[in-house]
Order: sequence, then structure tokens, then C-alpha cells
Amino acid sequence: MKIARVKIENFRGIASGELLFSDHSVLVGDNNTGKSTVLEAIDLVLGPERLSKHAVIDEHDFYAGKYIDAERNPIAIKIEVIVIDLNEEQTRYFKDHLEWWNKDTNTLLDGPPVEMTDAANVSAVLRVGFTGSYDVEEDDFIASTYFLSPVLESGEPISFKAVDKRLCGFLFLRTLRTGSRALSLERGSLLDIILKLQEKRLQMWEDVLNELRKLSVAEKPELGISDILSTVQDSLRLFVPSEAGDNPHIRVSDLTRENLRKTLTVFMDTGAKQEDGSSYGAPFHHQGTGTINMLVLALLSLIAELKQNVIFAMEEPEIAIPPHTQKSIVDNLRKKSTQVLFTSHSPYVLEEFKPDQVIVLRREKGFLSGVHATYPPTIKPKSYRAQFRARFCEALLARRVLITEGRTEYDAFPAAARRLNELHPEEFKTLEVLGVAVLNAETDSQVAPPRFSFF
Repeated sequence: MKIARVKIENFRGIASGELLFSDHSVLVGDNNTGKSTVLEAIDLVLGPERLSKHAVIDEHDFYAGKYIDAERNPIAIKIEVIVIDLNEEQTRYFKDHLEWWNKDTNTLLDGPPVEMTDAANVSAVLRVGFTGSYDVEEDDFIASTYFLSPVLESGEPISFKAVDKRLCGFLFLRTLRTGSRALSLERGSLLDIILKLQEKRLQMWEDVLNELRKLSVAEKPELGISDILSTVQDSLRLFVPSEAGDNPHIRVSDLTRENLRKTLTVFMDTGAKQEDGSSYGAPFHHQGTGTINMLVLALLSLIAELKQNVIFAMEEPEIAIPPHTQKSIVDNLRKKSTQVLFTSHSPYVLEEFKPDQVIVLRREKGFLSGVHATYPPTIKPKSYRAQFRARFCEALLARRVLITEGRTEYDAFPAAARRLNELHPEEFKTLEVLGVAVLNAETDSQVAPPRFSFF
């Protein structure tokens, strides 16, 4: 199962946009271009637990914060995702909602004539959508996910439920945000997902809650709390029967099962030793950022093995992780997932993808577009792999590219810009501040004509 196309309207910084994914892909572009927004949009449609959260969307999720027009009619967020390469189980399960996709033209067929659907370049696909809007009467925001086929006579869409989404196997790791709850037992956490996949049901909640209810706190007389509570009890008896409000005391918590799920967490050794020689353990989210990310990735890898059919999305796998580990993450996740979608600012991550798997995003006045990168002219694939790859990746990540014909210019231009910035900082900026990457083409024969663009 793979995502082939995503359409987005009125979501965050994107007024309108459409992206095509061919296979494993990495999204690149300037900060605030919309890379993370694209993955968040997909998660709104395919994320199994997303709609179960309160406040799925709010005012700031609408483009320019506009969710009603001048006549106070709602302006909706709309997202559409097309999923291709369904396996046999998914094809059977979604049989009533299938449409047909031409992989050569990246378009849906208008109808299902047999002679077209049997073509080698045509396959069954699932098209699902998300709509979020403001409910004027309730003064709140509402959201739903649904199948886009078939269209019922009543006009009401068929709900695309959490159980349907789980079969799609979409997993989204938000950088530095998933880690704090990955090893909790909160619903939708990575550990909770693993337990569900292994069909294990925890039977511990009542025992833990009973123990907490028995545990008293601050009952020593010298603390003074007991005396205050006794005074409160005496005053209360003036207004209510003596059997009510009797024996006030402090307990650890009034936790429910849901509270407990969010509270319990895993402790890990920190490497520090206590006076008795034992290791000191701290909540795992107090570990280093790199350790947390690697721990989360280990959990996601386990989920991928259990589900065996996963679309995996991840923001910036390079955060707090050395280059060799970045490469290892990309390699391992591609092997265990039917499709991986990354956002990244790391040339080490980009090096692991073919140029046509790199999607360069641009956003102008709210309109998002993405173009698949291609080999530069005169650069053959063998030469690209041998020496040009790192420089090309750096250029893809820059706002602009300055191409020089040799080593002298390659060294001189950045040095001159820095010196000018030192002498006249109000008038000149460094190339780094301007987001300009300097690329050494080595000879003028490898410099493209002015009309050519890498993107």
C-alpha cells in the first residue's frame, strides 16, 4: 500500500496544493514551505487515532485563520489521499470503495470498463478524504474522514473509521513530539499500538488503582495537614449529617484508568550511581534527544514488522543523530515499509534517495507545488554517485544556488561575502545567511545554460 496523490485545501499555510508520490520519497524545501504540513494532512486522513482526540482542528489550522466567510458560512479544510498498490486483504476489505488509477498518467479513470481496468498500467485504488469546518450552532470545530467512492444518492459520505485506517497501516512520527509519550500506555502511544497488534489486553488497572487508594500521604501530626482537615470536618458537620464528609484525608490520586494510562511510564537507567551502588533510573523522556529518537525508531521498527504493510512518515530523522545513523534509519525503514515519506534538511538523508524520489516543495501565495528532482545536465548517474551526490544534495536544500567554474571561484565568493559583511553589515550579508549554496561545476562545460533549472 502506497500513497500516490495528496490534495490539500485551506490547511494551515496551504491554500491549495497537490503532490504526487511515486515511491519512497523525501520532501525538501525552505523552512515554513509546508513539508510538515503535508505529513500532518495525510495523518488527518489516515491516522487511526487522530479523530479520537479532542480539538482535532482549531482556528489556526485554517489558511490565514479564516474559517467563516463574510456571510458567516463555514470555509472547510479539505484533504484527499489516493492509496495504491493494495494487497489482497485490503482489496477484499475495501471492495465496495475501489476506483481505478492510471499509473502512467497519474489520473483516475472516469469509469470501470473491463478493457481499461485490466491494463498493466491500471490498478485498483482507495480514495479517502477529510473535511474540517466550524459549526456555527455549536460554536466548535468538527471534522470527519470518509470514503470518496461511492457517492450515495443522499449525498452523505460513508464514514472512513479507525478500524478501516488501521488496515492502511499509516504511521507518523513527529520529531521530538512523539518521544514524550512513546513508552506510556496512553491510548494511541507506540507501546499501546504494539500491545494491540499482539492482541494483549492488560488486566492490571484495578489492582494498581486499589493500591493507590490505600496509600495515605501527609498523615504525620507534625506536618499539620491532619489538624487542618479535622477542623474542616468539624465545620462541615454544622451543615451536613455526621456520616457525610467524615474522616477527610489525602490520598495519592483520584486516578481513573484513563488518567493512569497517561501517568504510567517507563524508567530507564541514566548511567548515574546512587550511594548504595544501584543505578538511578529516570523517565525515559529525560534521556538525551538522540537516545529518545532511537528508542522511538526501535518501537516503530517493531510495529512495521508486526503489521508487515506500513506507510511510514517521519519528520527530520537527522535530529540529534549522527550521519551514519541517519543513513541506517533510512535504509532500515525502507526495507520494513511499503513506503516511507520523510522531510529533511540533511544531505546525508538525501544521499540515500534517487533524485526522482526527492520532491522539492515551493509555496507562493499559499499555493503549494512539488517537483521531482532530476540529474543535472552533463552529469551521468555513475558520476553523480561517485562525486557529485553530496554537492547536489546541498544545492537542493538551499534557497538559491551559485554555480562556479572552478575551485578559485568556489573559495573566493563565500570569503568575499563574509568580508563585505564584516566591513558593512548593514549593506551586505553572507551567502550562508542568504541561503545560497555554492556549487563547484569544475569546468564551464558542466555549467548549464541560463534557461535551465535543476527544479
